[in-house]
Amino acid sequence: MSGLGITLLVVLAVAGLLRWQRPTWYWLTFGVTFAALRVLVRYGSVMDACRLTVPPSRWRMAVARFANCPIPQPRAPRLLRLRPTRTGLALRLKLCPGQDAFDVAAATDRLRHSFAMYGVTSREVCSGVVELRMTGYDVLKRVQMPSRVDSAPMRVPVALREDGSVHYRDYRAVPHALTLGATQSGKSVYQRNLVAELAPHDVALVGVDCKQGVELFPLARRFSALADNPDTAVHLLDALVTRMESVYQLIRAEQRIAADVPDAEIAADIWDLPDDLRPMPVVVLFDEIAELALCASKEEEKRRDRCITAVVRLSQLGRAAGIYLEIFAQRFGSELGKGITMLRAQLTGRTAHRVNDESSANMAFGDIAPDAVLATIQIPPDLPGVAIAGDSTGGWSRIRAPHISLRQAVNICNRHAHLTPDLPELAPFRPALPHSAKAPAPAVETTPATA
Repeated sequence: MSGLGITLLVVLAVAGLLRWQRPTWYWLTFGVTFAALRVLVRYGSVMDACRLTVPPSRWRMAVARFANCPIPQPRAPRLLRLRPTRTGLALRLKLCPGQDAFDVAAATDRLRHSFAMYGVTSREVCSGVVELRMTGYDVLKRVQMPSRVDSAPMRVPVALREDGSVHYRDYRAVPHALTLGATQSGKSVYQRNLVAELAPHDVALVGVDCKQGVELFPLARRFSALADNPDTAVHLLDALVTRMESVYQLIRAEQRIAADVPDAEIAADIWDLPDDLRPMPVVVLFDEIAELALCASKEEEKRRDRCITAVVRLSQLGRAAGIYLEIFAQRFGSELGKGITMLRAQLTGRTAHRVNDESSANMAFGDIAPDAVLATIQIPPDLPGVAIAGDSTGGWSRIRAPHISLRQAVNICNRHAHLTPDLPELAPFRPALPHSAKAPAPAVETTPATA
């Protein structure tokens, strides 16, 4: 065998090994070139086969008849740009007159087969321009976040979307969110990613973990307040409402509504205040909201109503005061009692991991994105962490958070423990941490996290 043949066999073997073990490396070395050639060579015929062409215009037909030329062929959308990405290709198309962005969205599955890609999604960039994002491999099978992300204050990356883009949690755009998921669905890993990404930022973290703090207490060095039982939670929520009212008083004192002040400088929330006056934003994480909503006696019902009322007030009024809610639950329906549906109406961001029944998926998306309900119940149990993310606009996407162990999350929180702010209203609920490496044995009776 000649040297060229041996070299070719080695290259093919390396390509096959990379495609099996390291799909990202395979795509960046071999796959992107082959895919770009397929798209450029097959573009016209694929668009015609997928019925994404339009007949020639009347004036072109008239010119062809007048000049005795062949009849013009149907026109396909003009390819404005083809840009390789780390996970696939991004095509920007200029639609022909009479075409709609929905036509391209309806043909994405046919385009996926025609161009031999793993997945194709479309979005409308502006009027008449559509972007197709093609992925060359299953990016959710082994999630690898890009080294460079577009992070900003109160905007953190938490997962990877199926089109290869990064899914961000932007609190200023979506102040409150609901995350659903059955046991072993990856909900806790999503929560750890969220806390780990928020830890390096100037933000106060508050936790309500009524499962005796088993999920959030290991991360307590980065938390300004933590409640590990419903009795402590009701007082913590009252303290948050008190803080919200004091922040509103600060905003009113600094609104600057004089006639000579431009409209853009009038303060309506904490982000309009000067940096030296702006209160610290607070993110409140509820590990299992059902533990606050369930009750078994008249005394517990009074406490439950007080808790839910405080949470509803925070969801309705907390955004301007810089208080944002992250609610995690297995189910979130009206069976949890009065006030739950009112609370759900305030939760703009929706994320659903694998659920055990269709009604649980309806609790997340039934009122905003019915198409996402079917996608949620189709999440297989052997892919923990895969979730459907949607919002009140009706759009949704499939995401998966990178796996992060509890030890990794604890190390990140400990590394940024010096950034934990001391908030006077929440000082009584600051978690008491043991000085030694070995934590003391839990007491028999229920005690607050600050004891």
